[in-house]
Amino acid sequence: MESGYGQDDSFRTGKRRAKFGRASNRMNRGIARKDAFLATGRRVIDIEANALFKLSRSIDQSFGDAVELLSRTKGRIIVSGIGKSGHIARKIAATLASTGSPAHYVHPAEASHGDLGMLGSTDSVLAFSNSGETPELADLIAYASRLRLPLAAIIGKPDSTLEVQSDVAVVLPPAEEACGIGVVPTTSTSMALAVGDAIAVSLMEFRKFTPTLFREFHPGGSLGLRLSKVRDLMHVGDSVPYVSESTPMPDTLLEMSRKGFGVVGILSDDRRLAGIITDGDLRRHMAGLLENRANEVMTRSPLTIKPNALAEDALALMNEKKITCLFVVADDSGGVPDGILHIHDCLRAGVG
Repeated sequence: MESGYGQDDSFRTGKRRAKFGRASNRMNRGIARKDAFLATGRRVIDIEANALFKLSRSIDQSFGDAVELLSRTKGRIIVSGIGKSGHIARKIAATLASTGSPAHYVHPAEASHGDLGMLGSTDSVLAFSNSGETPELADLIAYASRLRLPLAAIIGKPDSTLEVQSDVAVVLPPAEEACGIGVVPTTSTSMALAVGDAIAVSLMEFRKFTPTLFREFHPGGSLGLRLSKVRDLMHVGDSVPYVSESTPMPDTLLEMSRKGFGVVGILSDDRRLAGIITDGDLRRHMAGLLENRANEVMTRSPLTIKPNALAEDALALMNEKKITCLFVVADDSGGVPDGILHIHDCLRAGVG
């Protein structure tokens, strides 16, 4: 009987080693690619971050002049640009419109085919162009000039045609594009976007734009949810558990169970919130509980929340105090409650 590996065994072993070697090589190549991708990502972000830092140090009075000019707009701010500048212009138009400065984007090519009718006599124009020589903007700028509309521009090249035609021009500082070959708009678009955002925020602060107004413009999505008010989520009317101070505890327990909040509000004769009864109060007065009246068991001066408070703040307060409900009492109500907010109302609405 022969012992050890035969020829077939040696062949199979060699194939396994070759297969393992190829897999190892592929894995090494994959790791090398990922390292290269990571290095490129960091290089691009560093280049753009350095350009933004340079931008923050280089913007001058022209920026303030541009914001001042746009702040006097009685109608809408017409934002325009083409190509990558057009994408930036669309975004800035949306940001302006959502932060209290009515605005919309007009495509310069479409403007030449009828969309110039979107410009009104009380509007102003904000144009984006890296070169400052964008031919597609010519008709829109000429029409704005005929209407005597104020024109502000954000451009990447000084002494350009657009700079000459503008009432105010914010010129971006020279900076290396992050693509490595100097032709793909990367750093230049990041700087244009940053200046556009800075203009929008400056106008927002000038108009004293509040979180309440922001929510009115953003009723949907996570931003809207974060700015929901207590009054938007609270329960009112017959759904709220209330009894009077003199209510016997058996009837108080029935009201507490029927409404399902695990708490009941105790009202004085003039309908003010005199106290509350919770599960904890029931446990503390277990002995002779049913012989008592509501005002003998209740916790006086309970924690409340205002109807115009943010639901997010109400949720934080309930978590902090380890409670599940807050009665809602307005400052001008004289202590008369408006309703009740349960922690589940906030969670169901996506707050927190």
